[in-house]
Amino acid sequence: MNETKKLTITDTFGGPKRKGERTRERILEIASKSILEKGFGATSIEEIICEAGLTKSGFFYHFRDKNELARALLQRYIEQDDEILDQVFDRARELVDDPLHQLLAALKMLAEVLEDLPNGHPGCIVAVYCYQERLFDKEVRDLNRDAVLAWRIRFRATLDDIAGQYQTTEPVDLEQVADMISTVLEGGIVMSKALNEPRKLADQVMLLRSFIKLLFTPRSN
Repeated sequence: MNETKKLTITDTFGGPKRKGERTRERILEIASKSILEKGFGATSIEEIICEAGLTKSGFFYHFRDKNELARALLQRYIEQDDEILDQVFDRARELVDDPLHQLLAALKMLAEVLEDLPNGHPGCIVAVYCYQERLFDKEVRDLNRDAVLAWRIRFRATLDDIAGQYQTTEPVDLEQVADMISTVLEGGIVMSKALNEPRKLADQVMLLRSFIKLLFTPRSN
């Protein structure tokens, strides 16, 4: 298996769009950047309208209110995040059949993707919403929680496949290990931004990869 071959993430959201779709996407892009830089509460509809070159009626044509904008931003982030993970794990499955080595390959490719981001990871909408959850309605809060649970389910399924062929070197709860993968990714984003070291996130993913590799050993016959 050639684990050193880099994966290029395709932009499935960048195909031809109608004018209304392009306007909506521009609003989301502007809002996402602002919210990741200074938070949801400090981002106003007026500044989004101004930067997008829209009228108020133009904005409200796409989003009924700020909470609907918040929901659309979160859905967009989840879809993009899922797309990246799907591509990484699908590519890993193409390269090798063994479930442990699939995960190791996927983590290495993910680290390479993150390392290639010119200014580092821009931040996580899911995390921002957790910090300011009182600003959102129940539907947005539930969607945010479901996103985190979906990460758990995704990674737990991978770990369960590994457990079918390997045993752990230490007694661990695989659900906790699944959550740890998400925790390392989220924590790595915070660390890289706090230290202004864009490579830090990729380094943490590679360290996680080493931990996973050490955690499992083939089952004895």
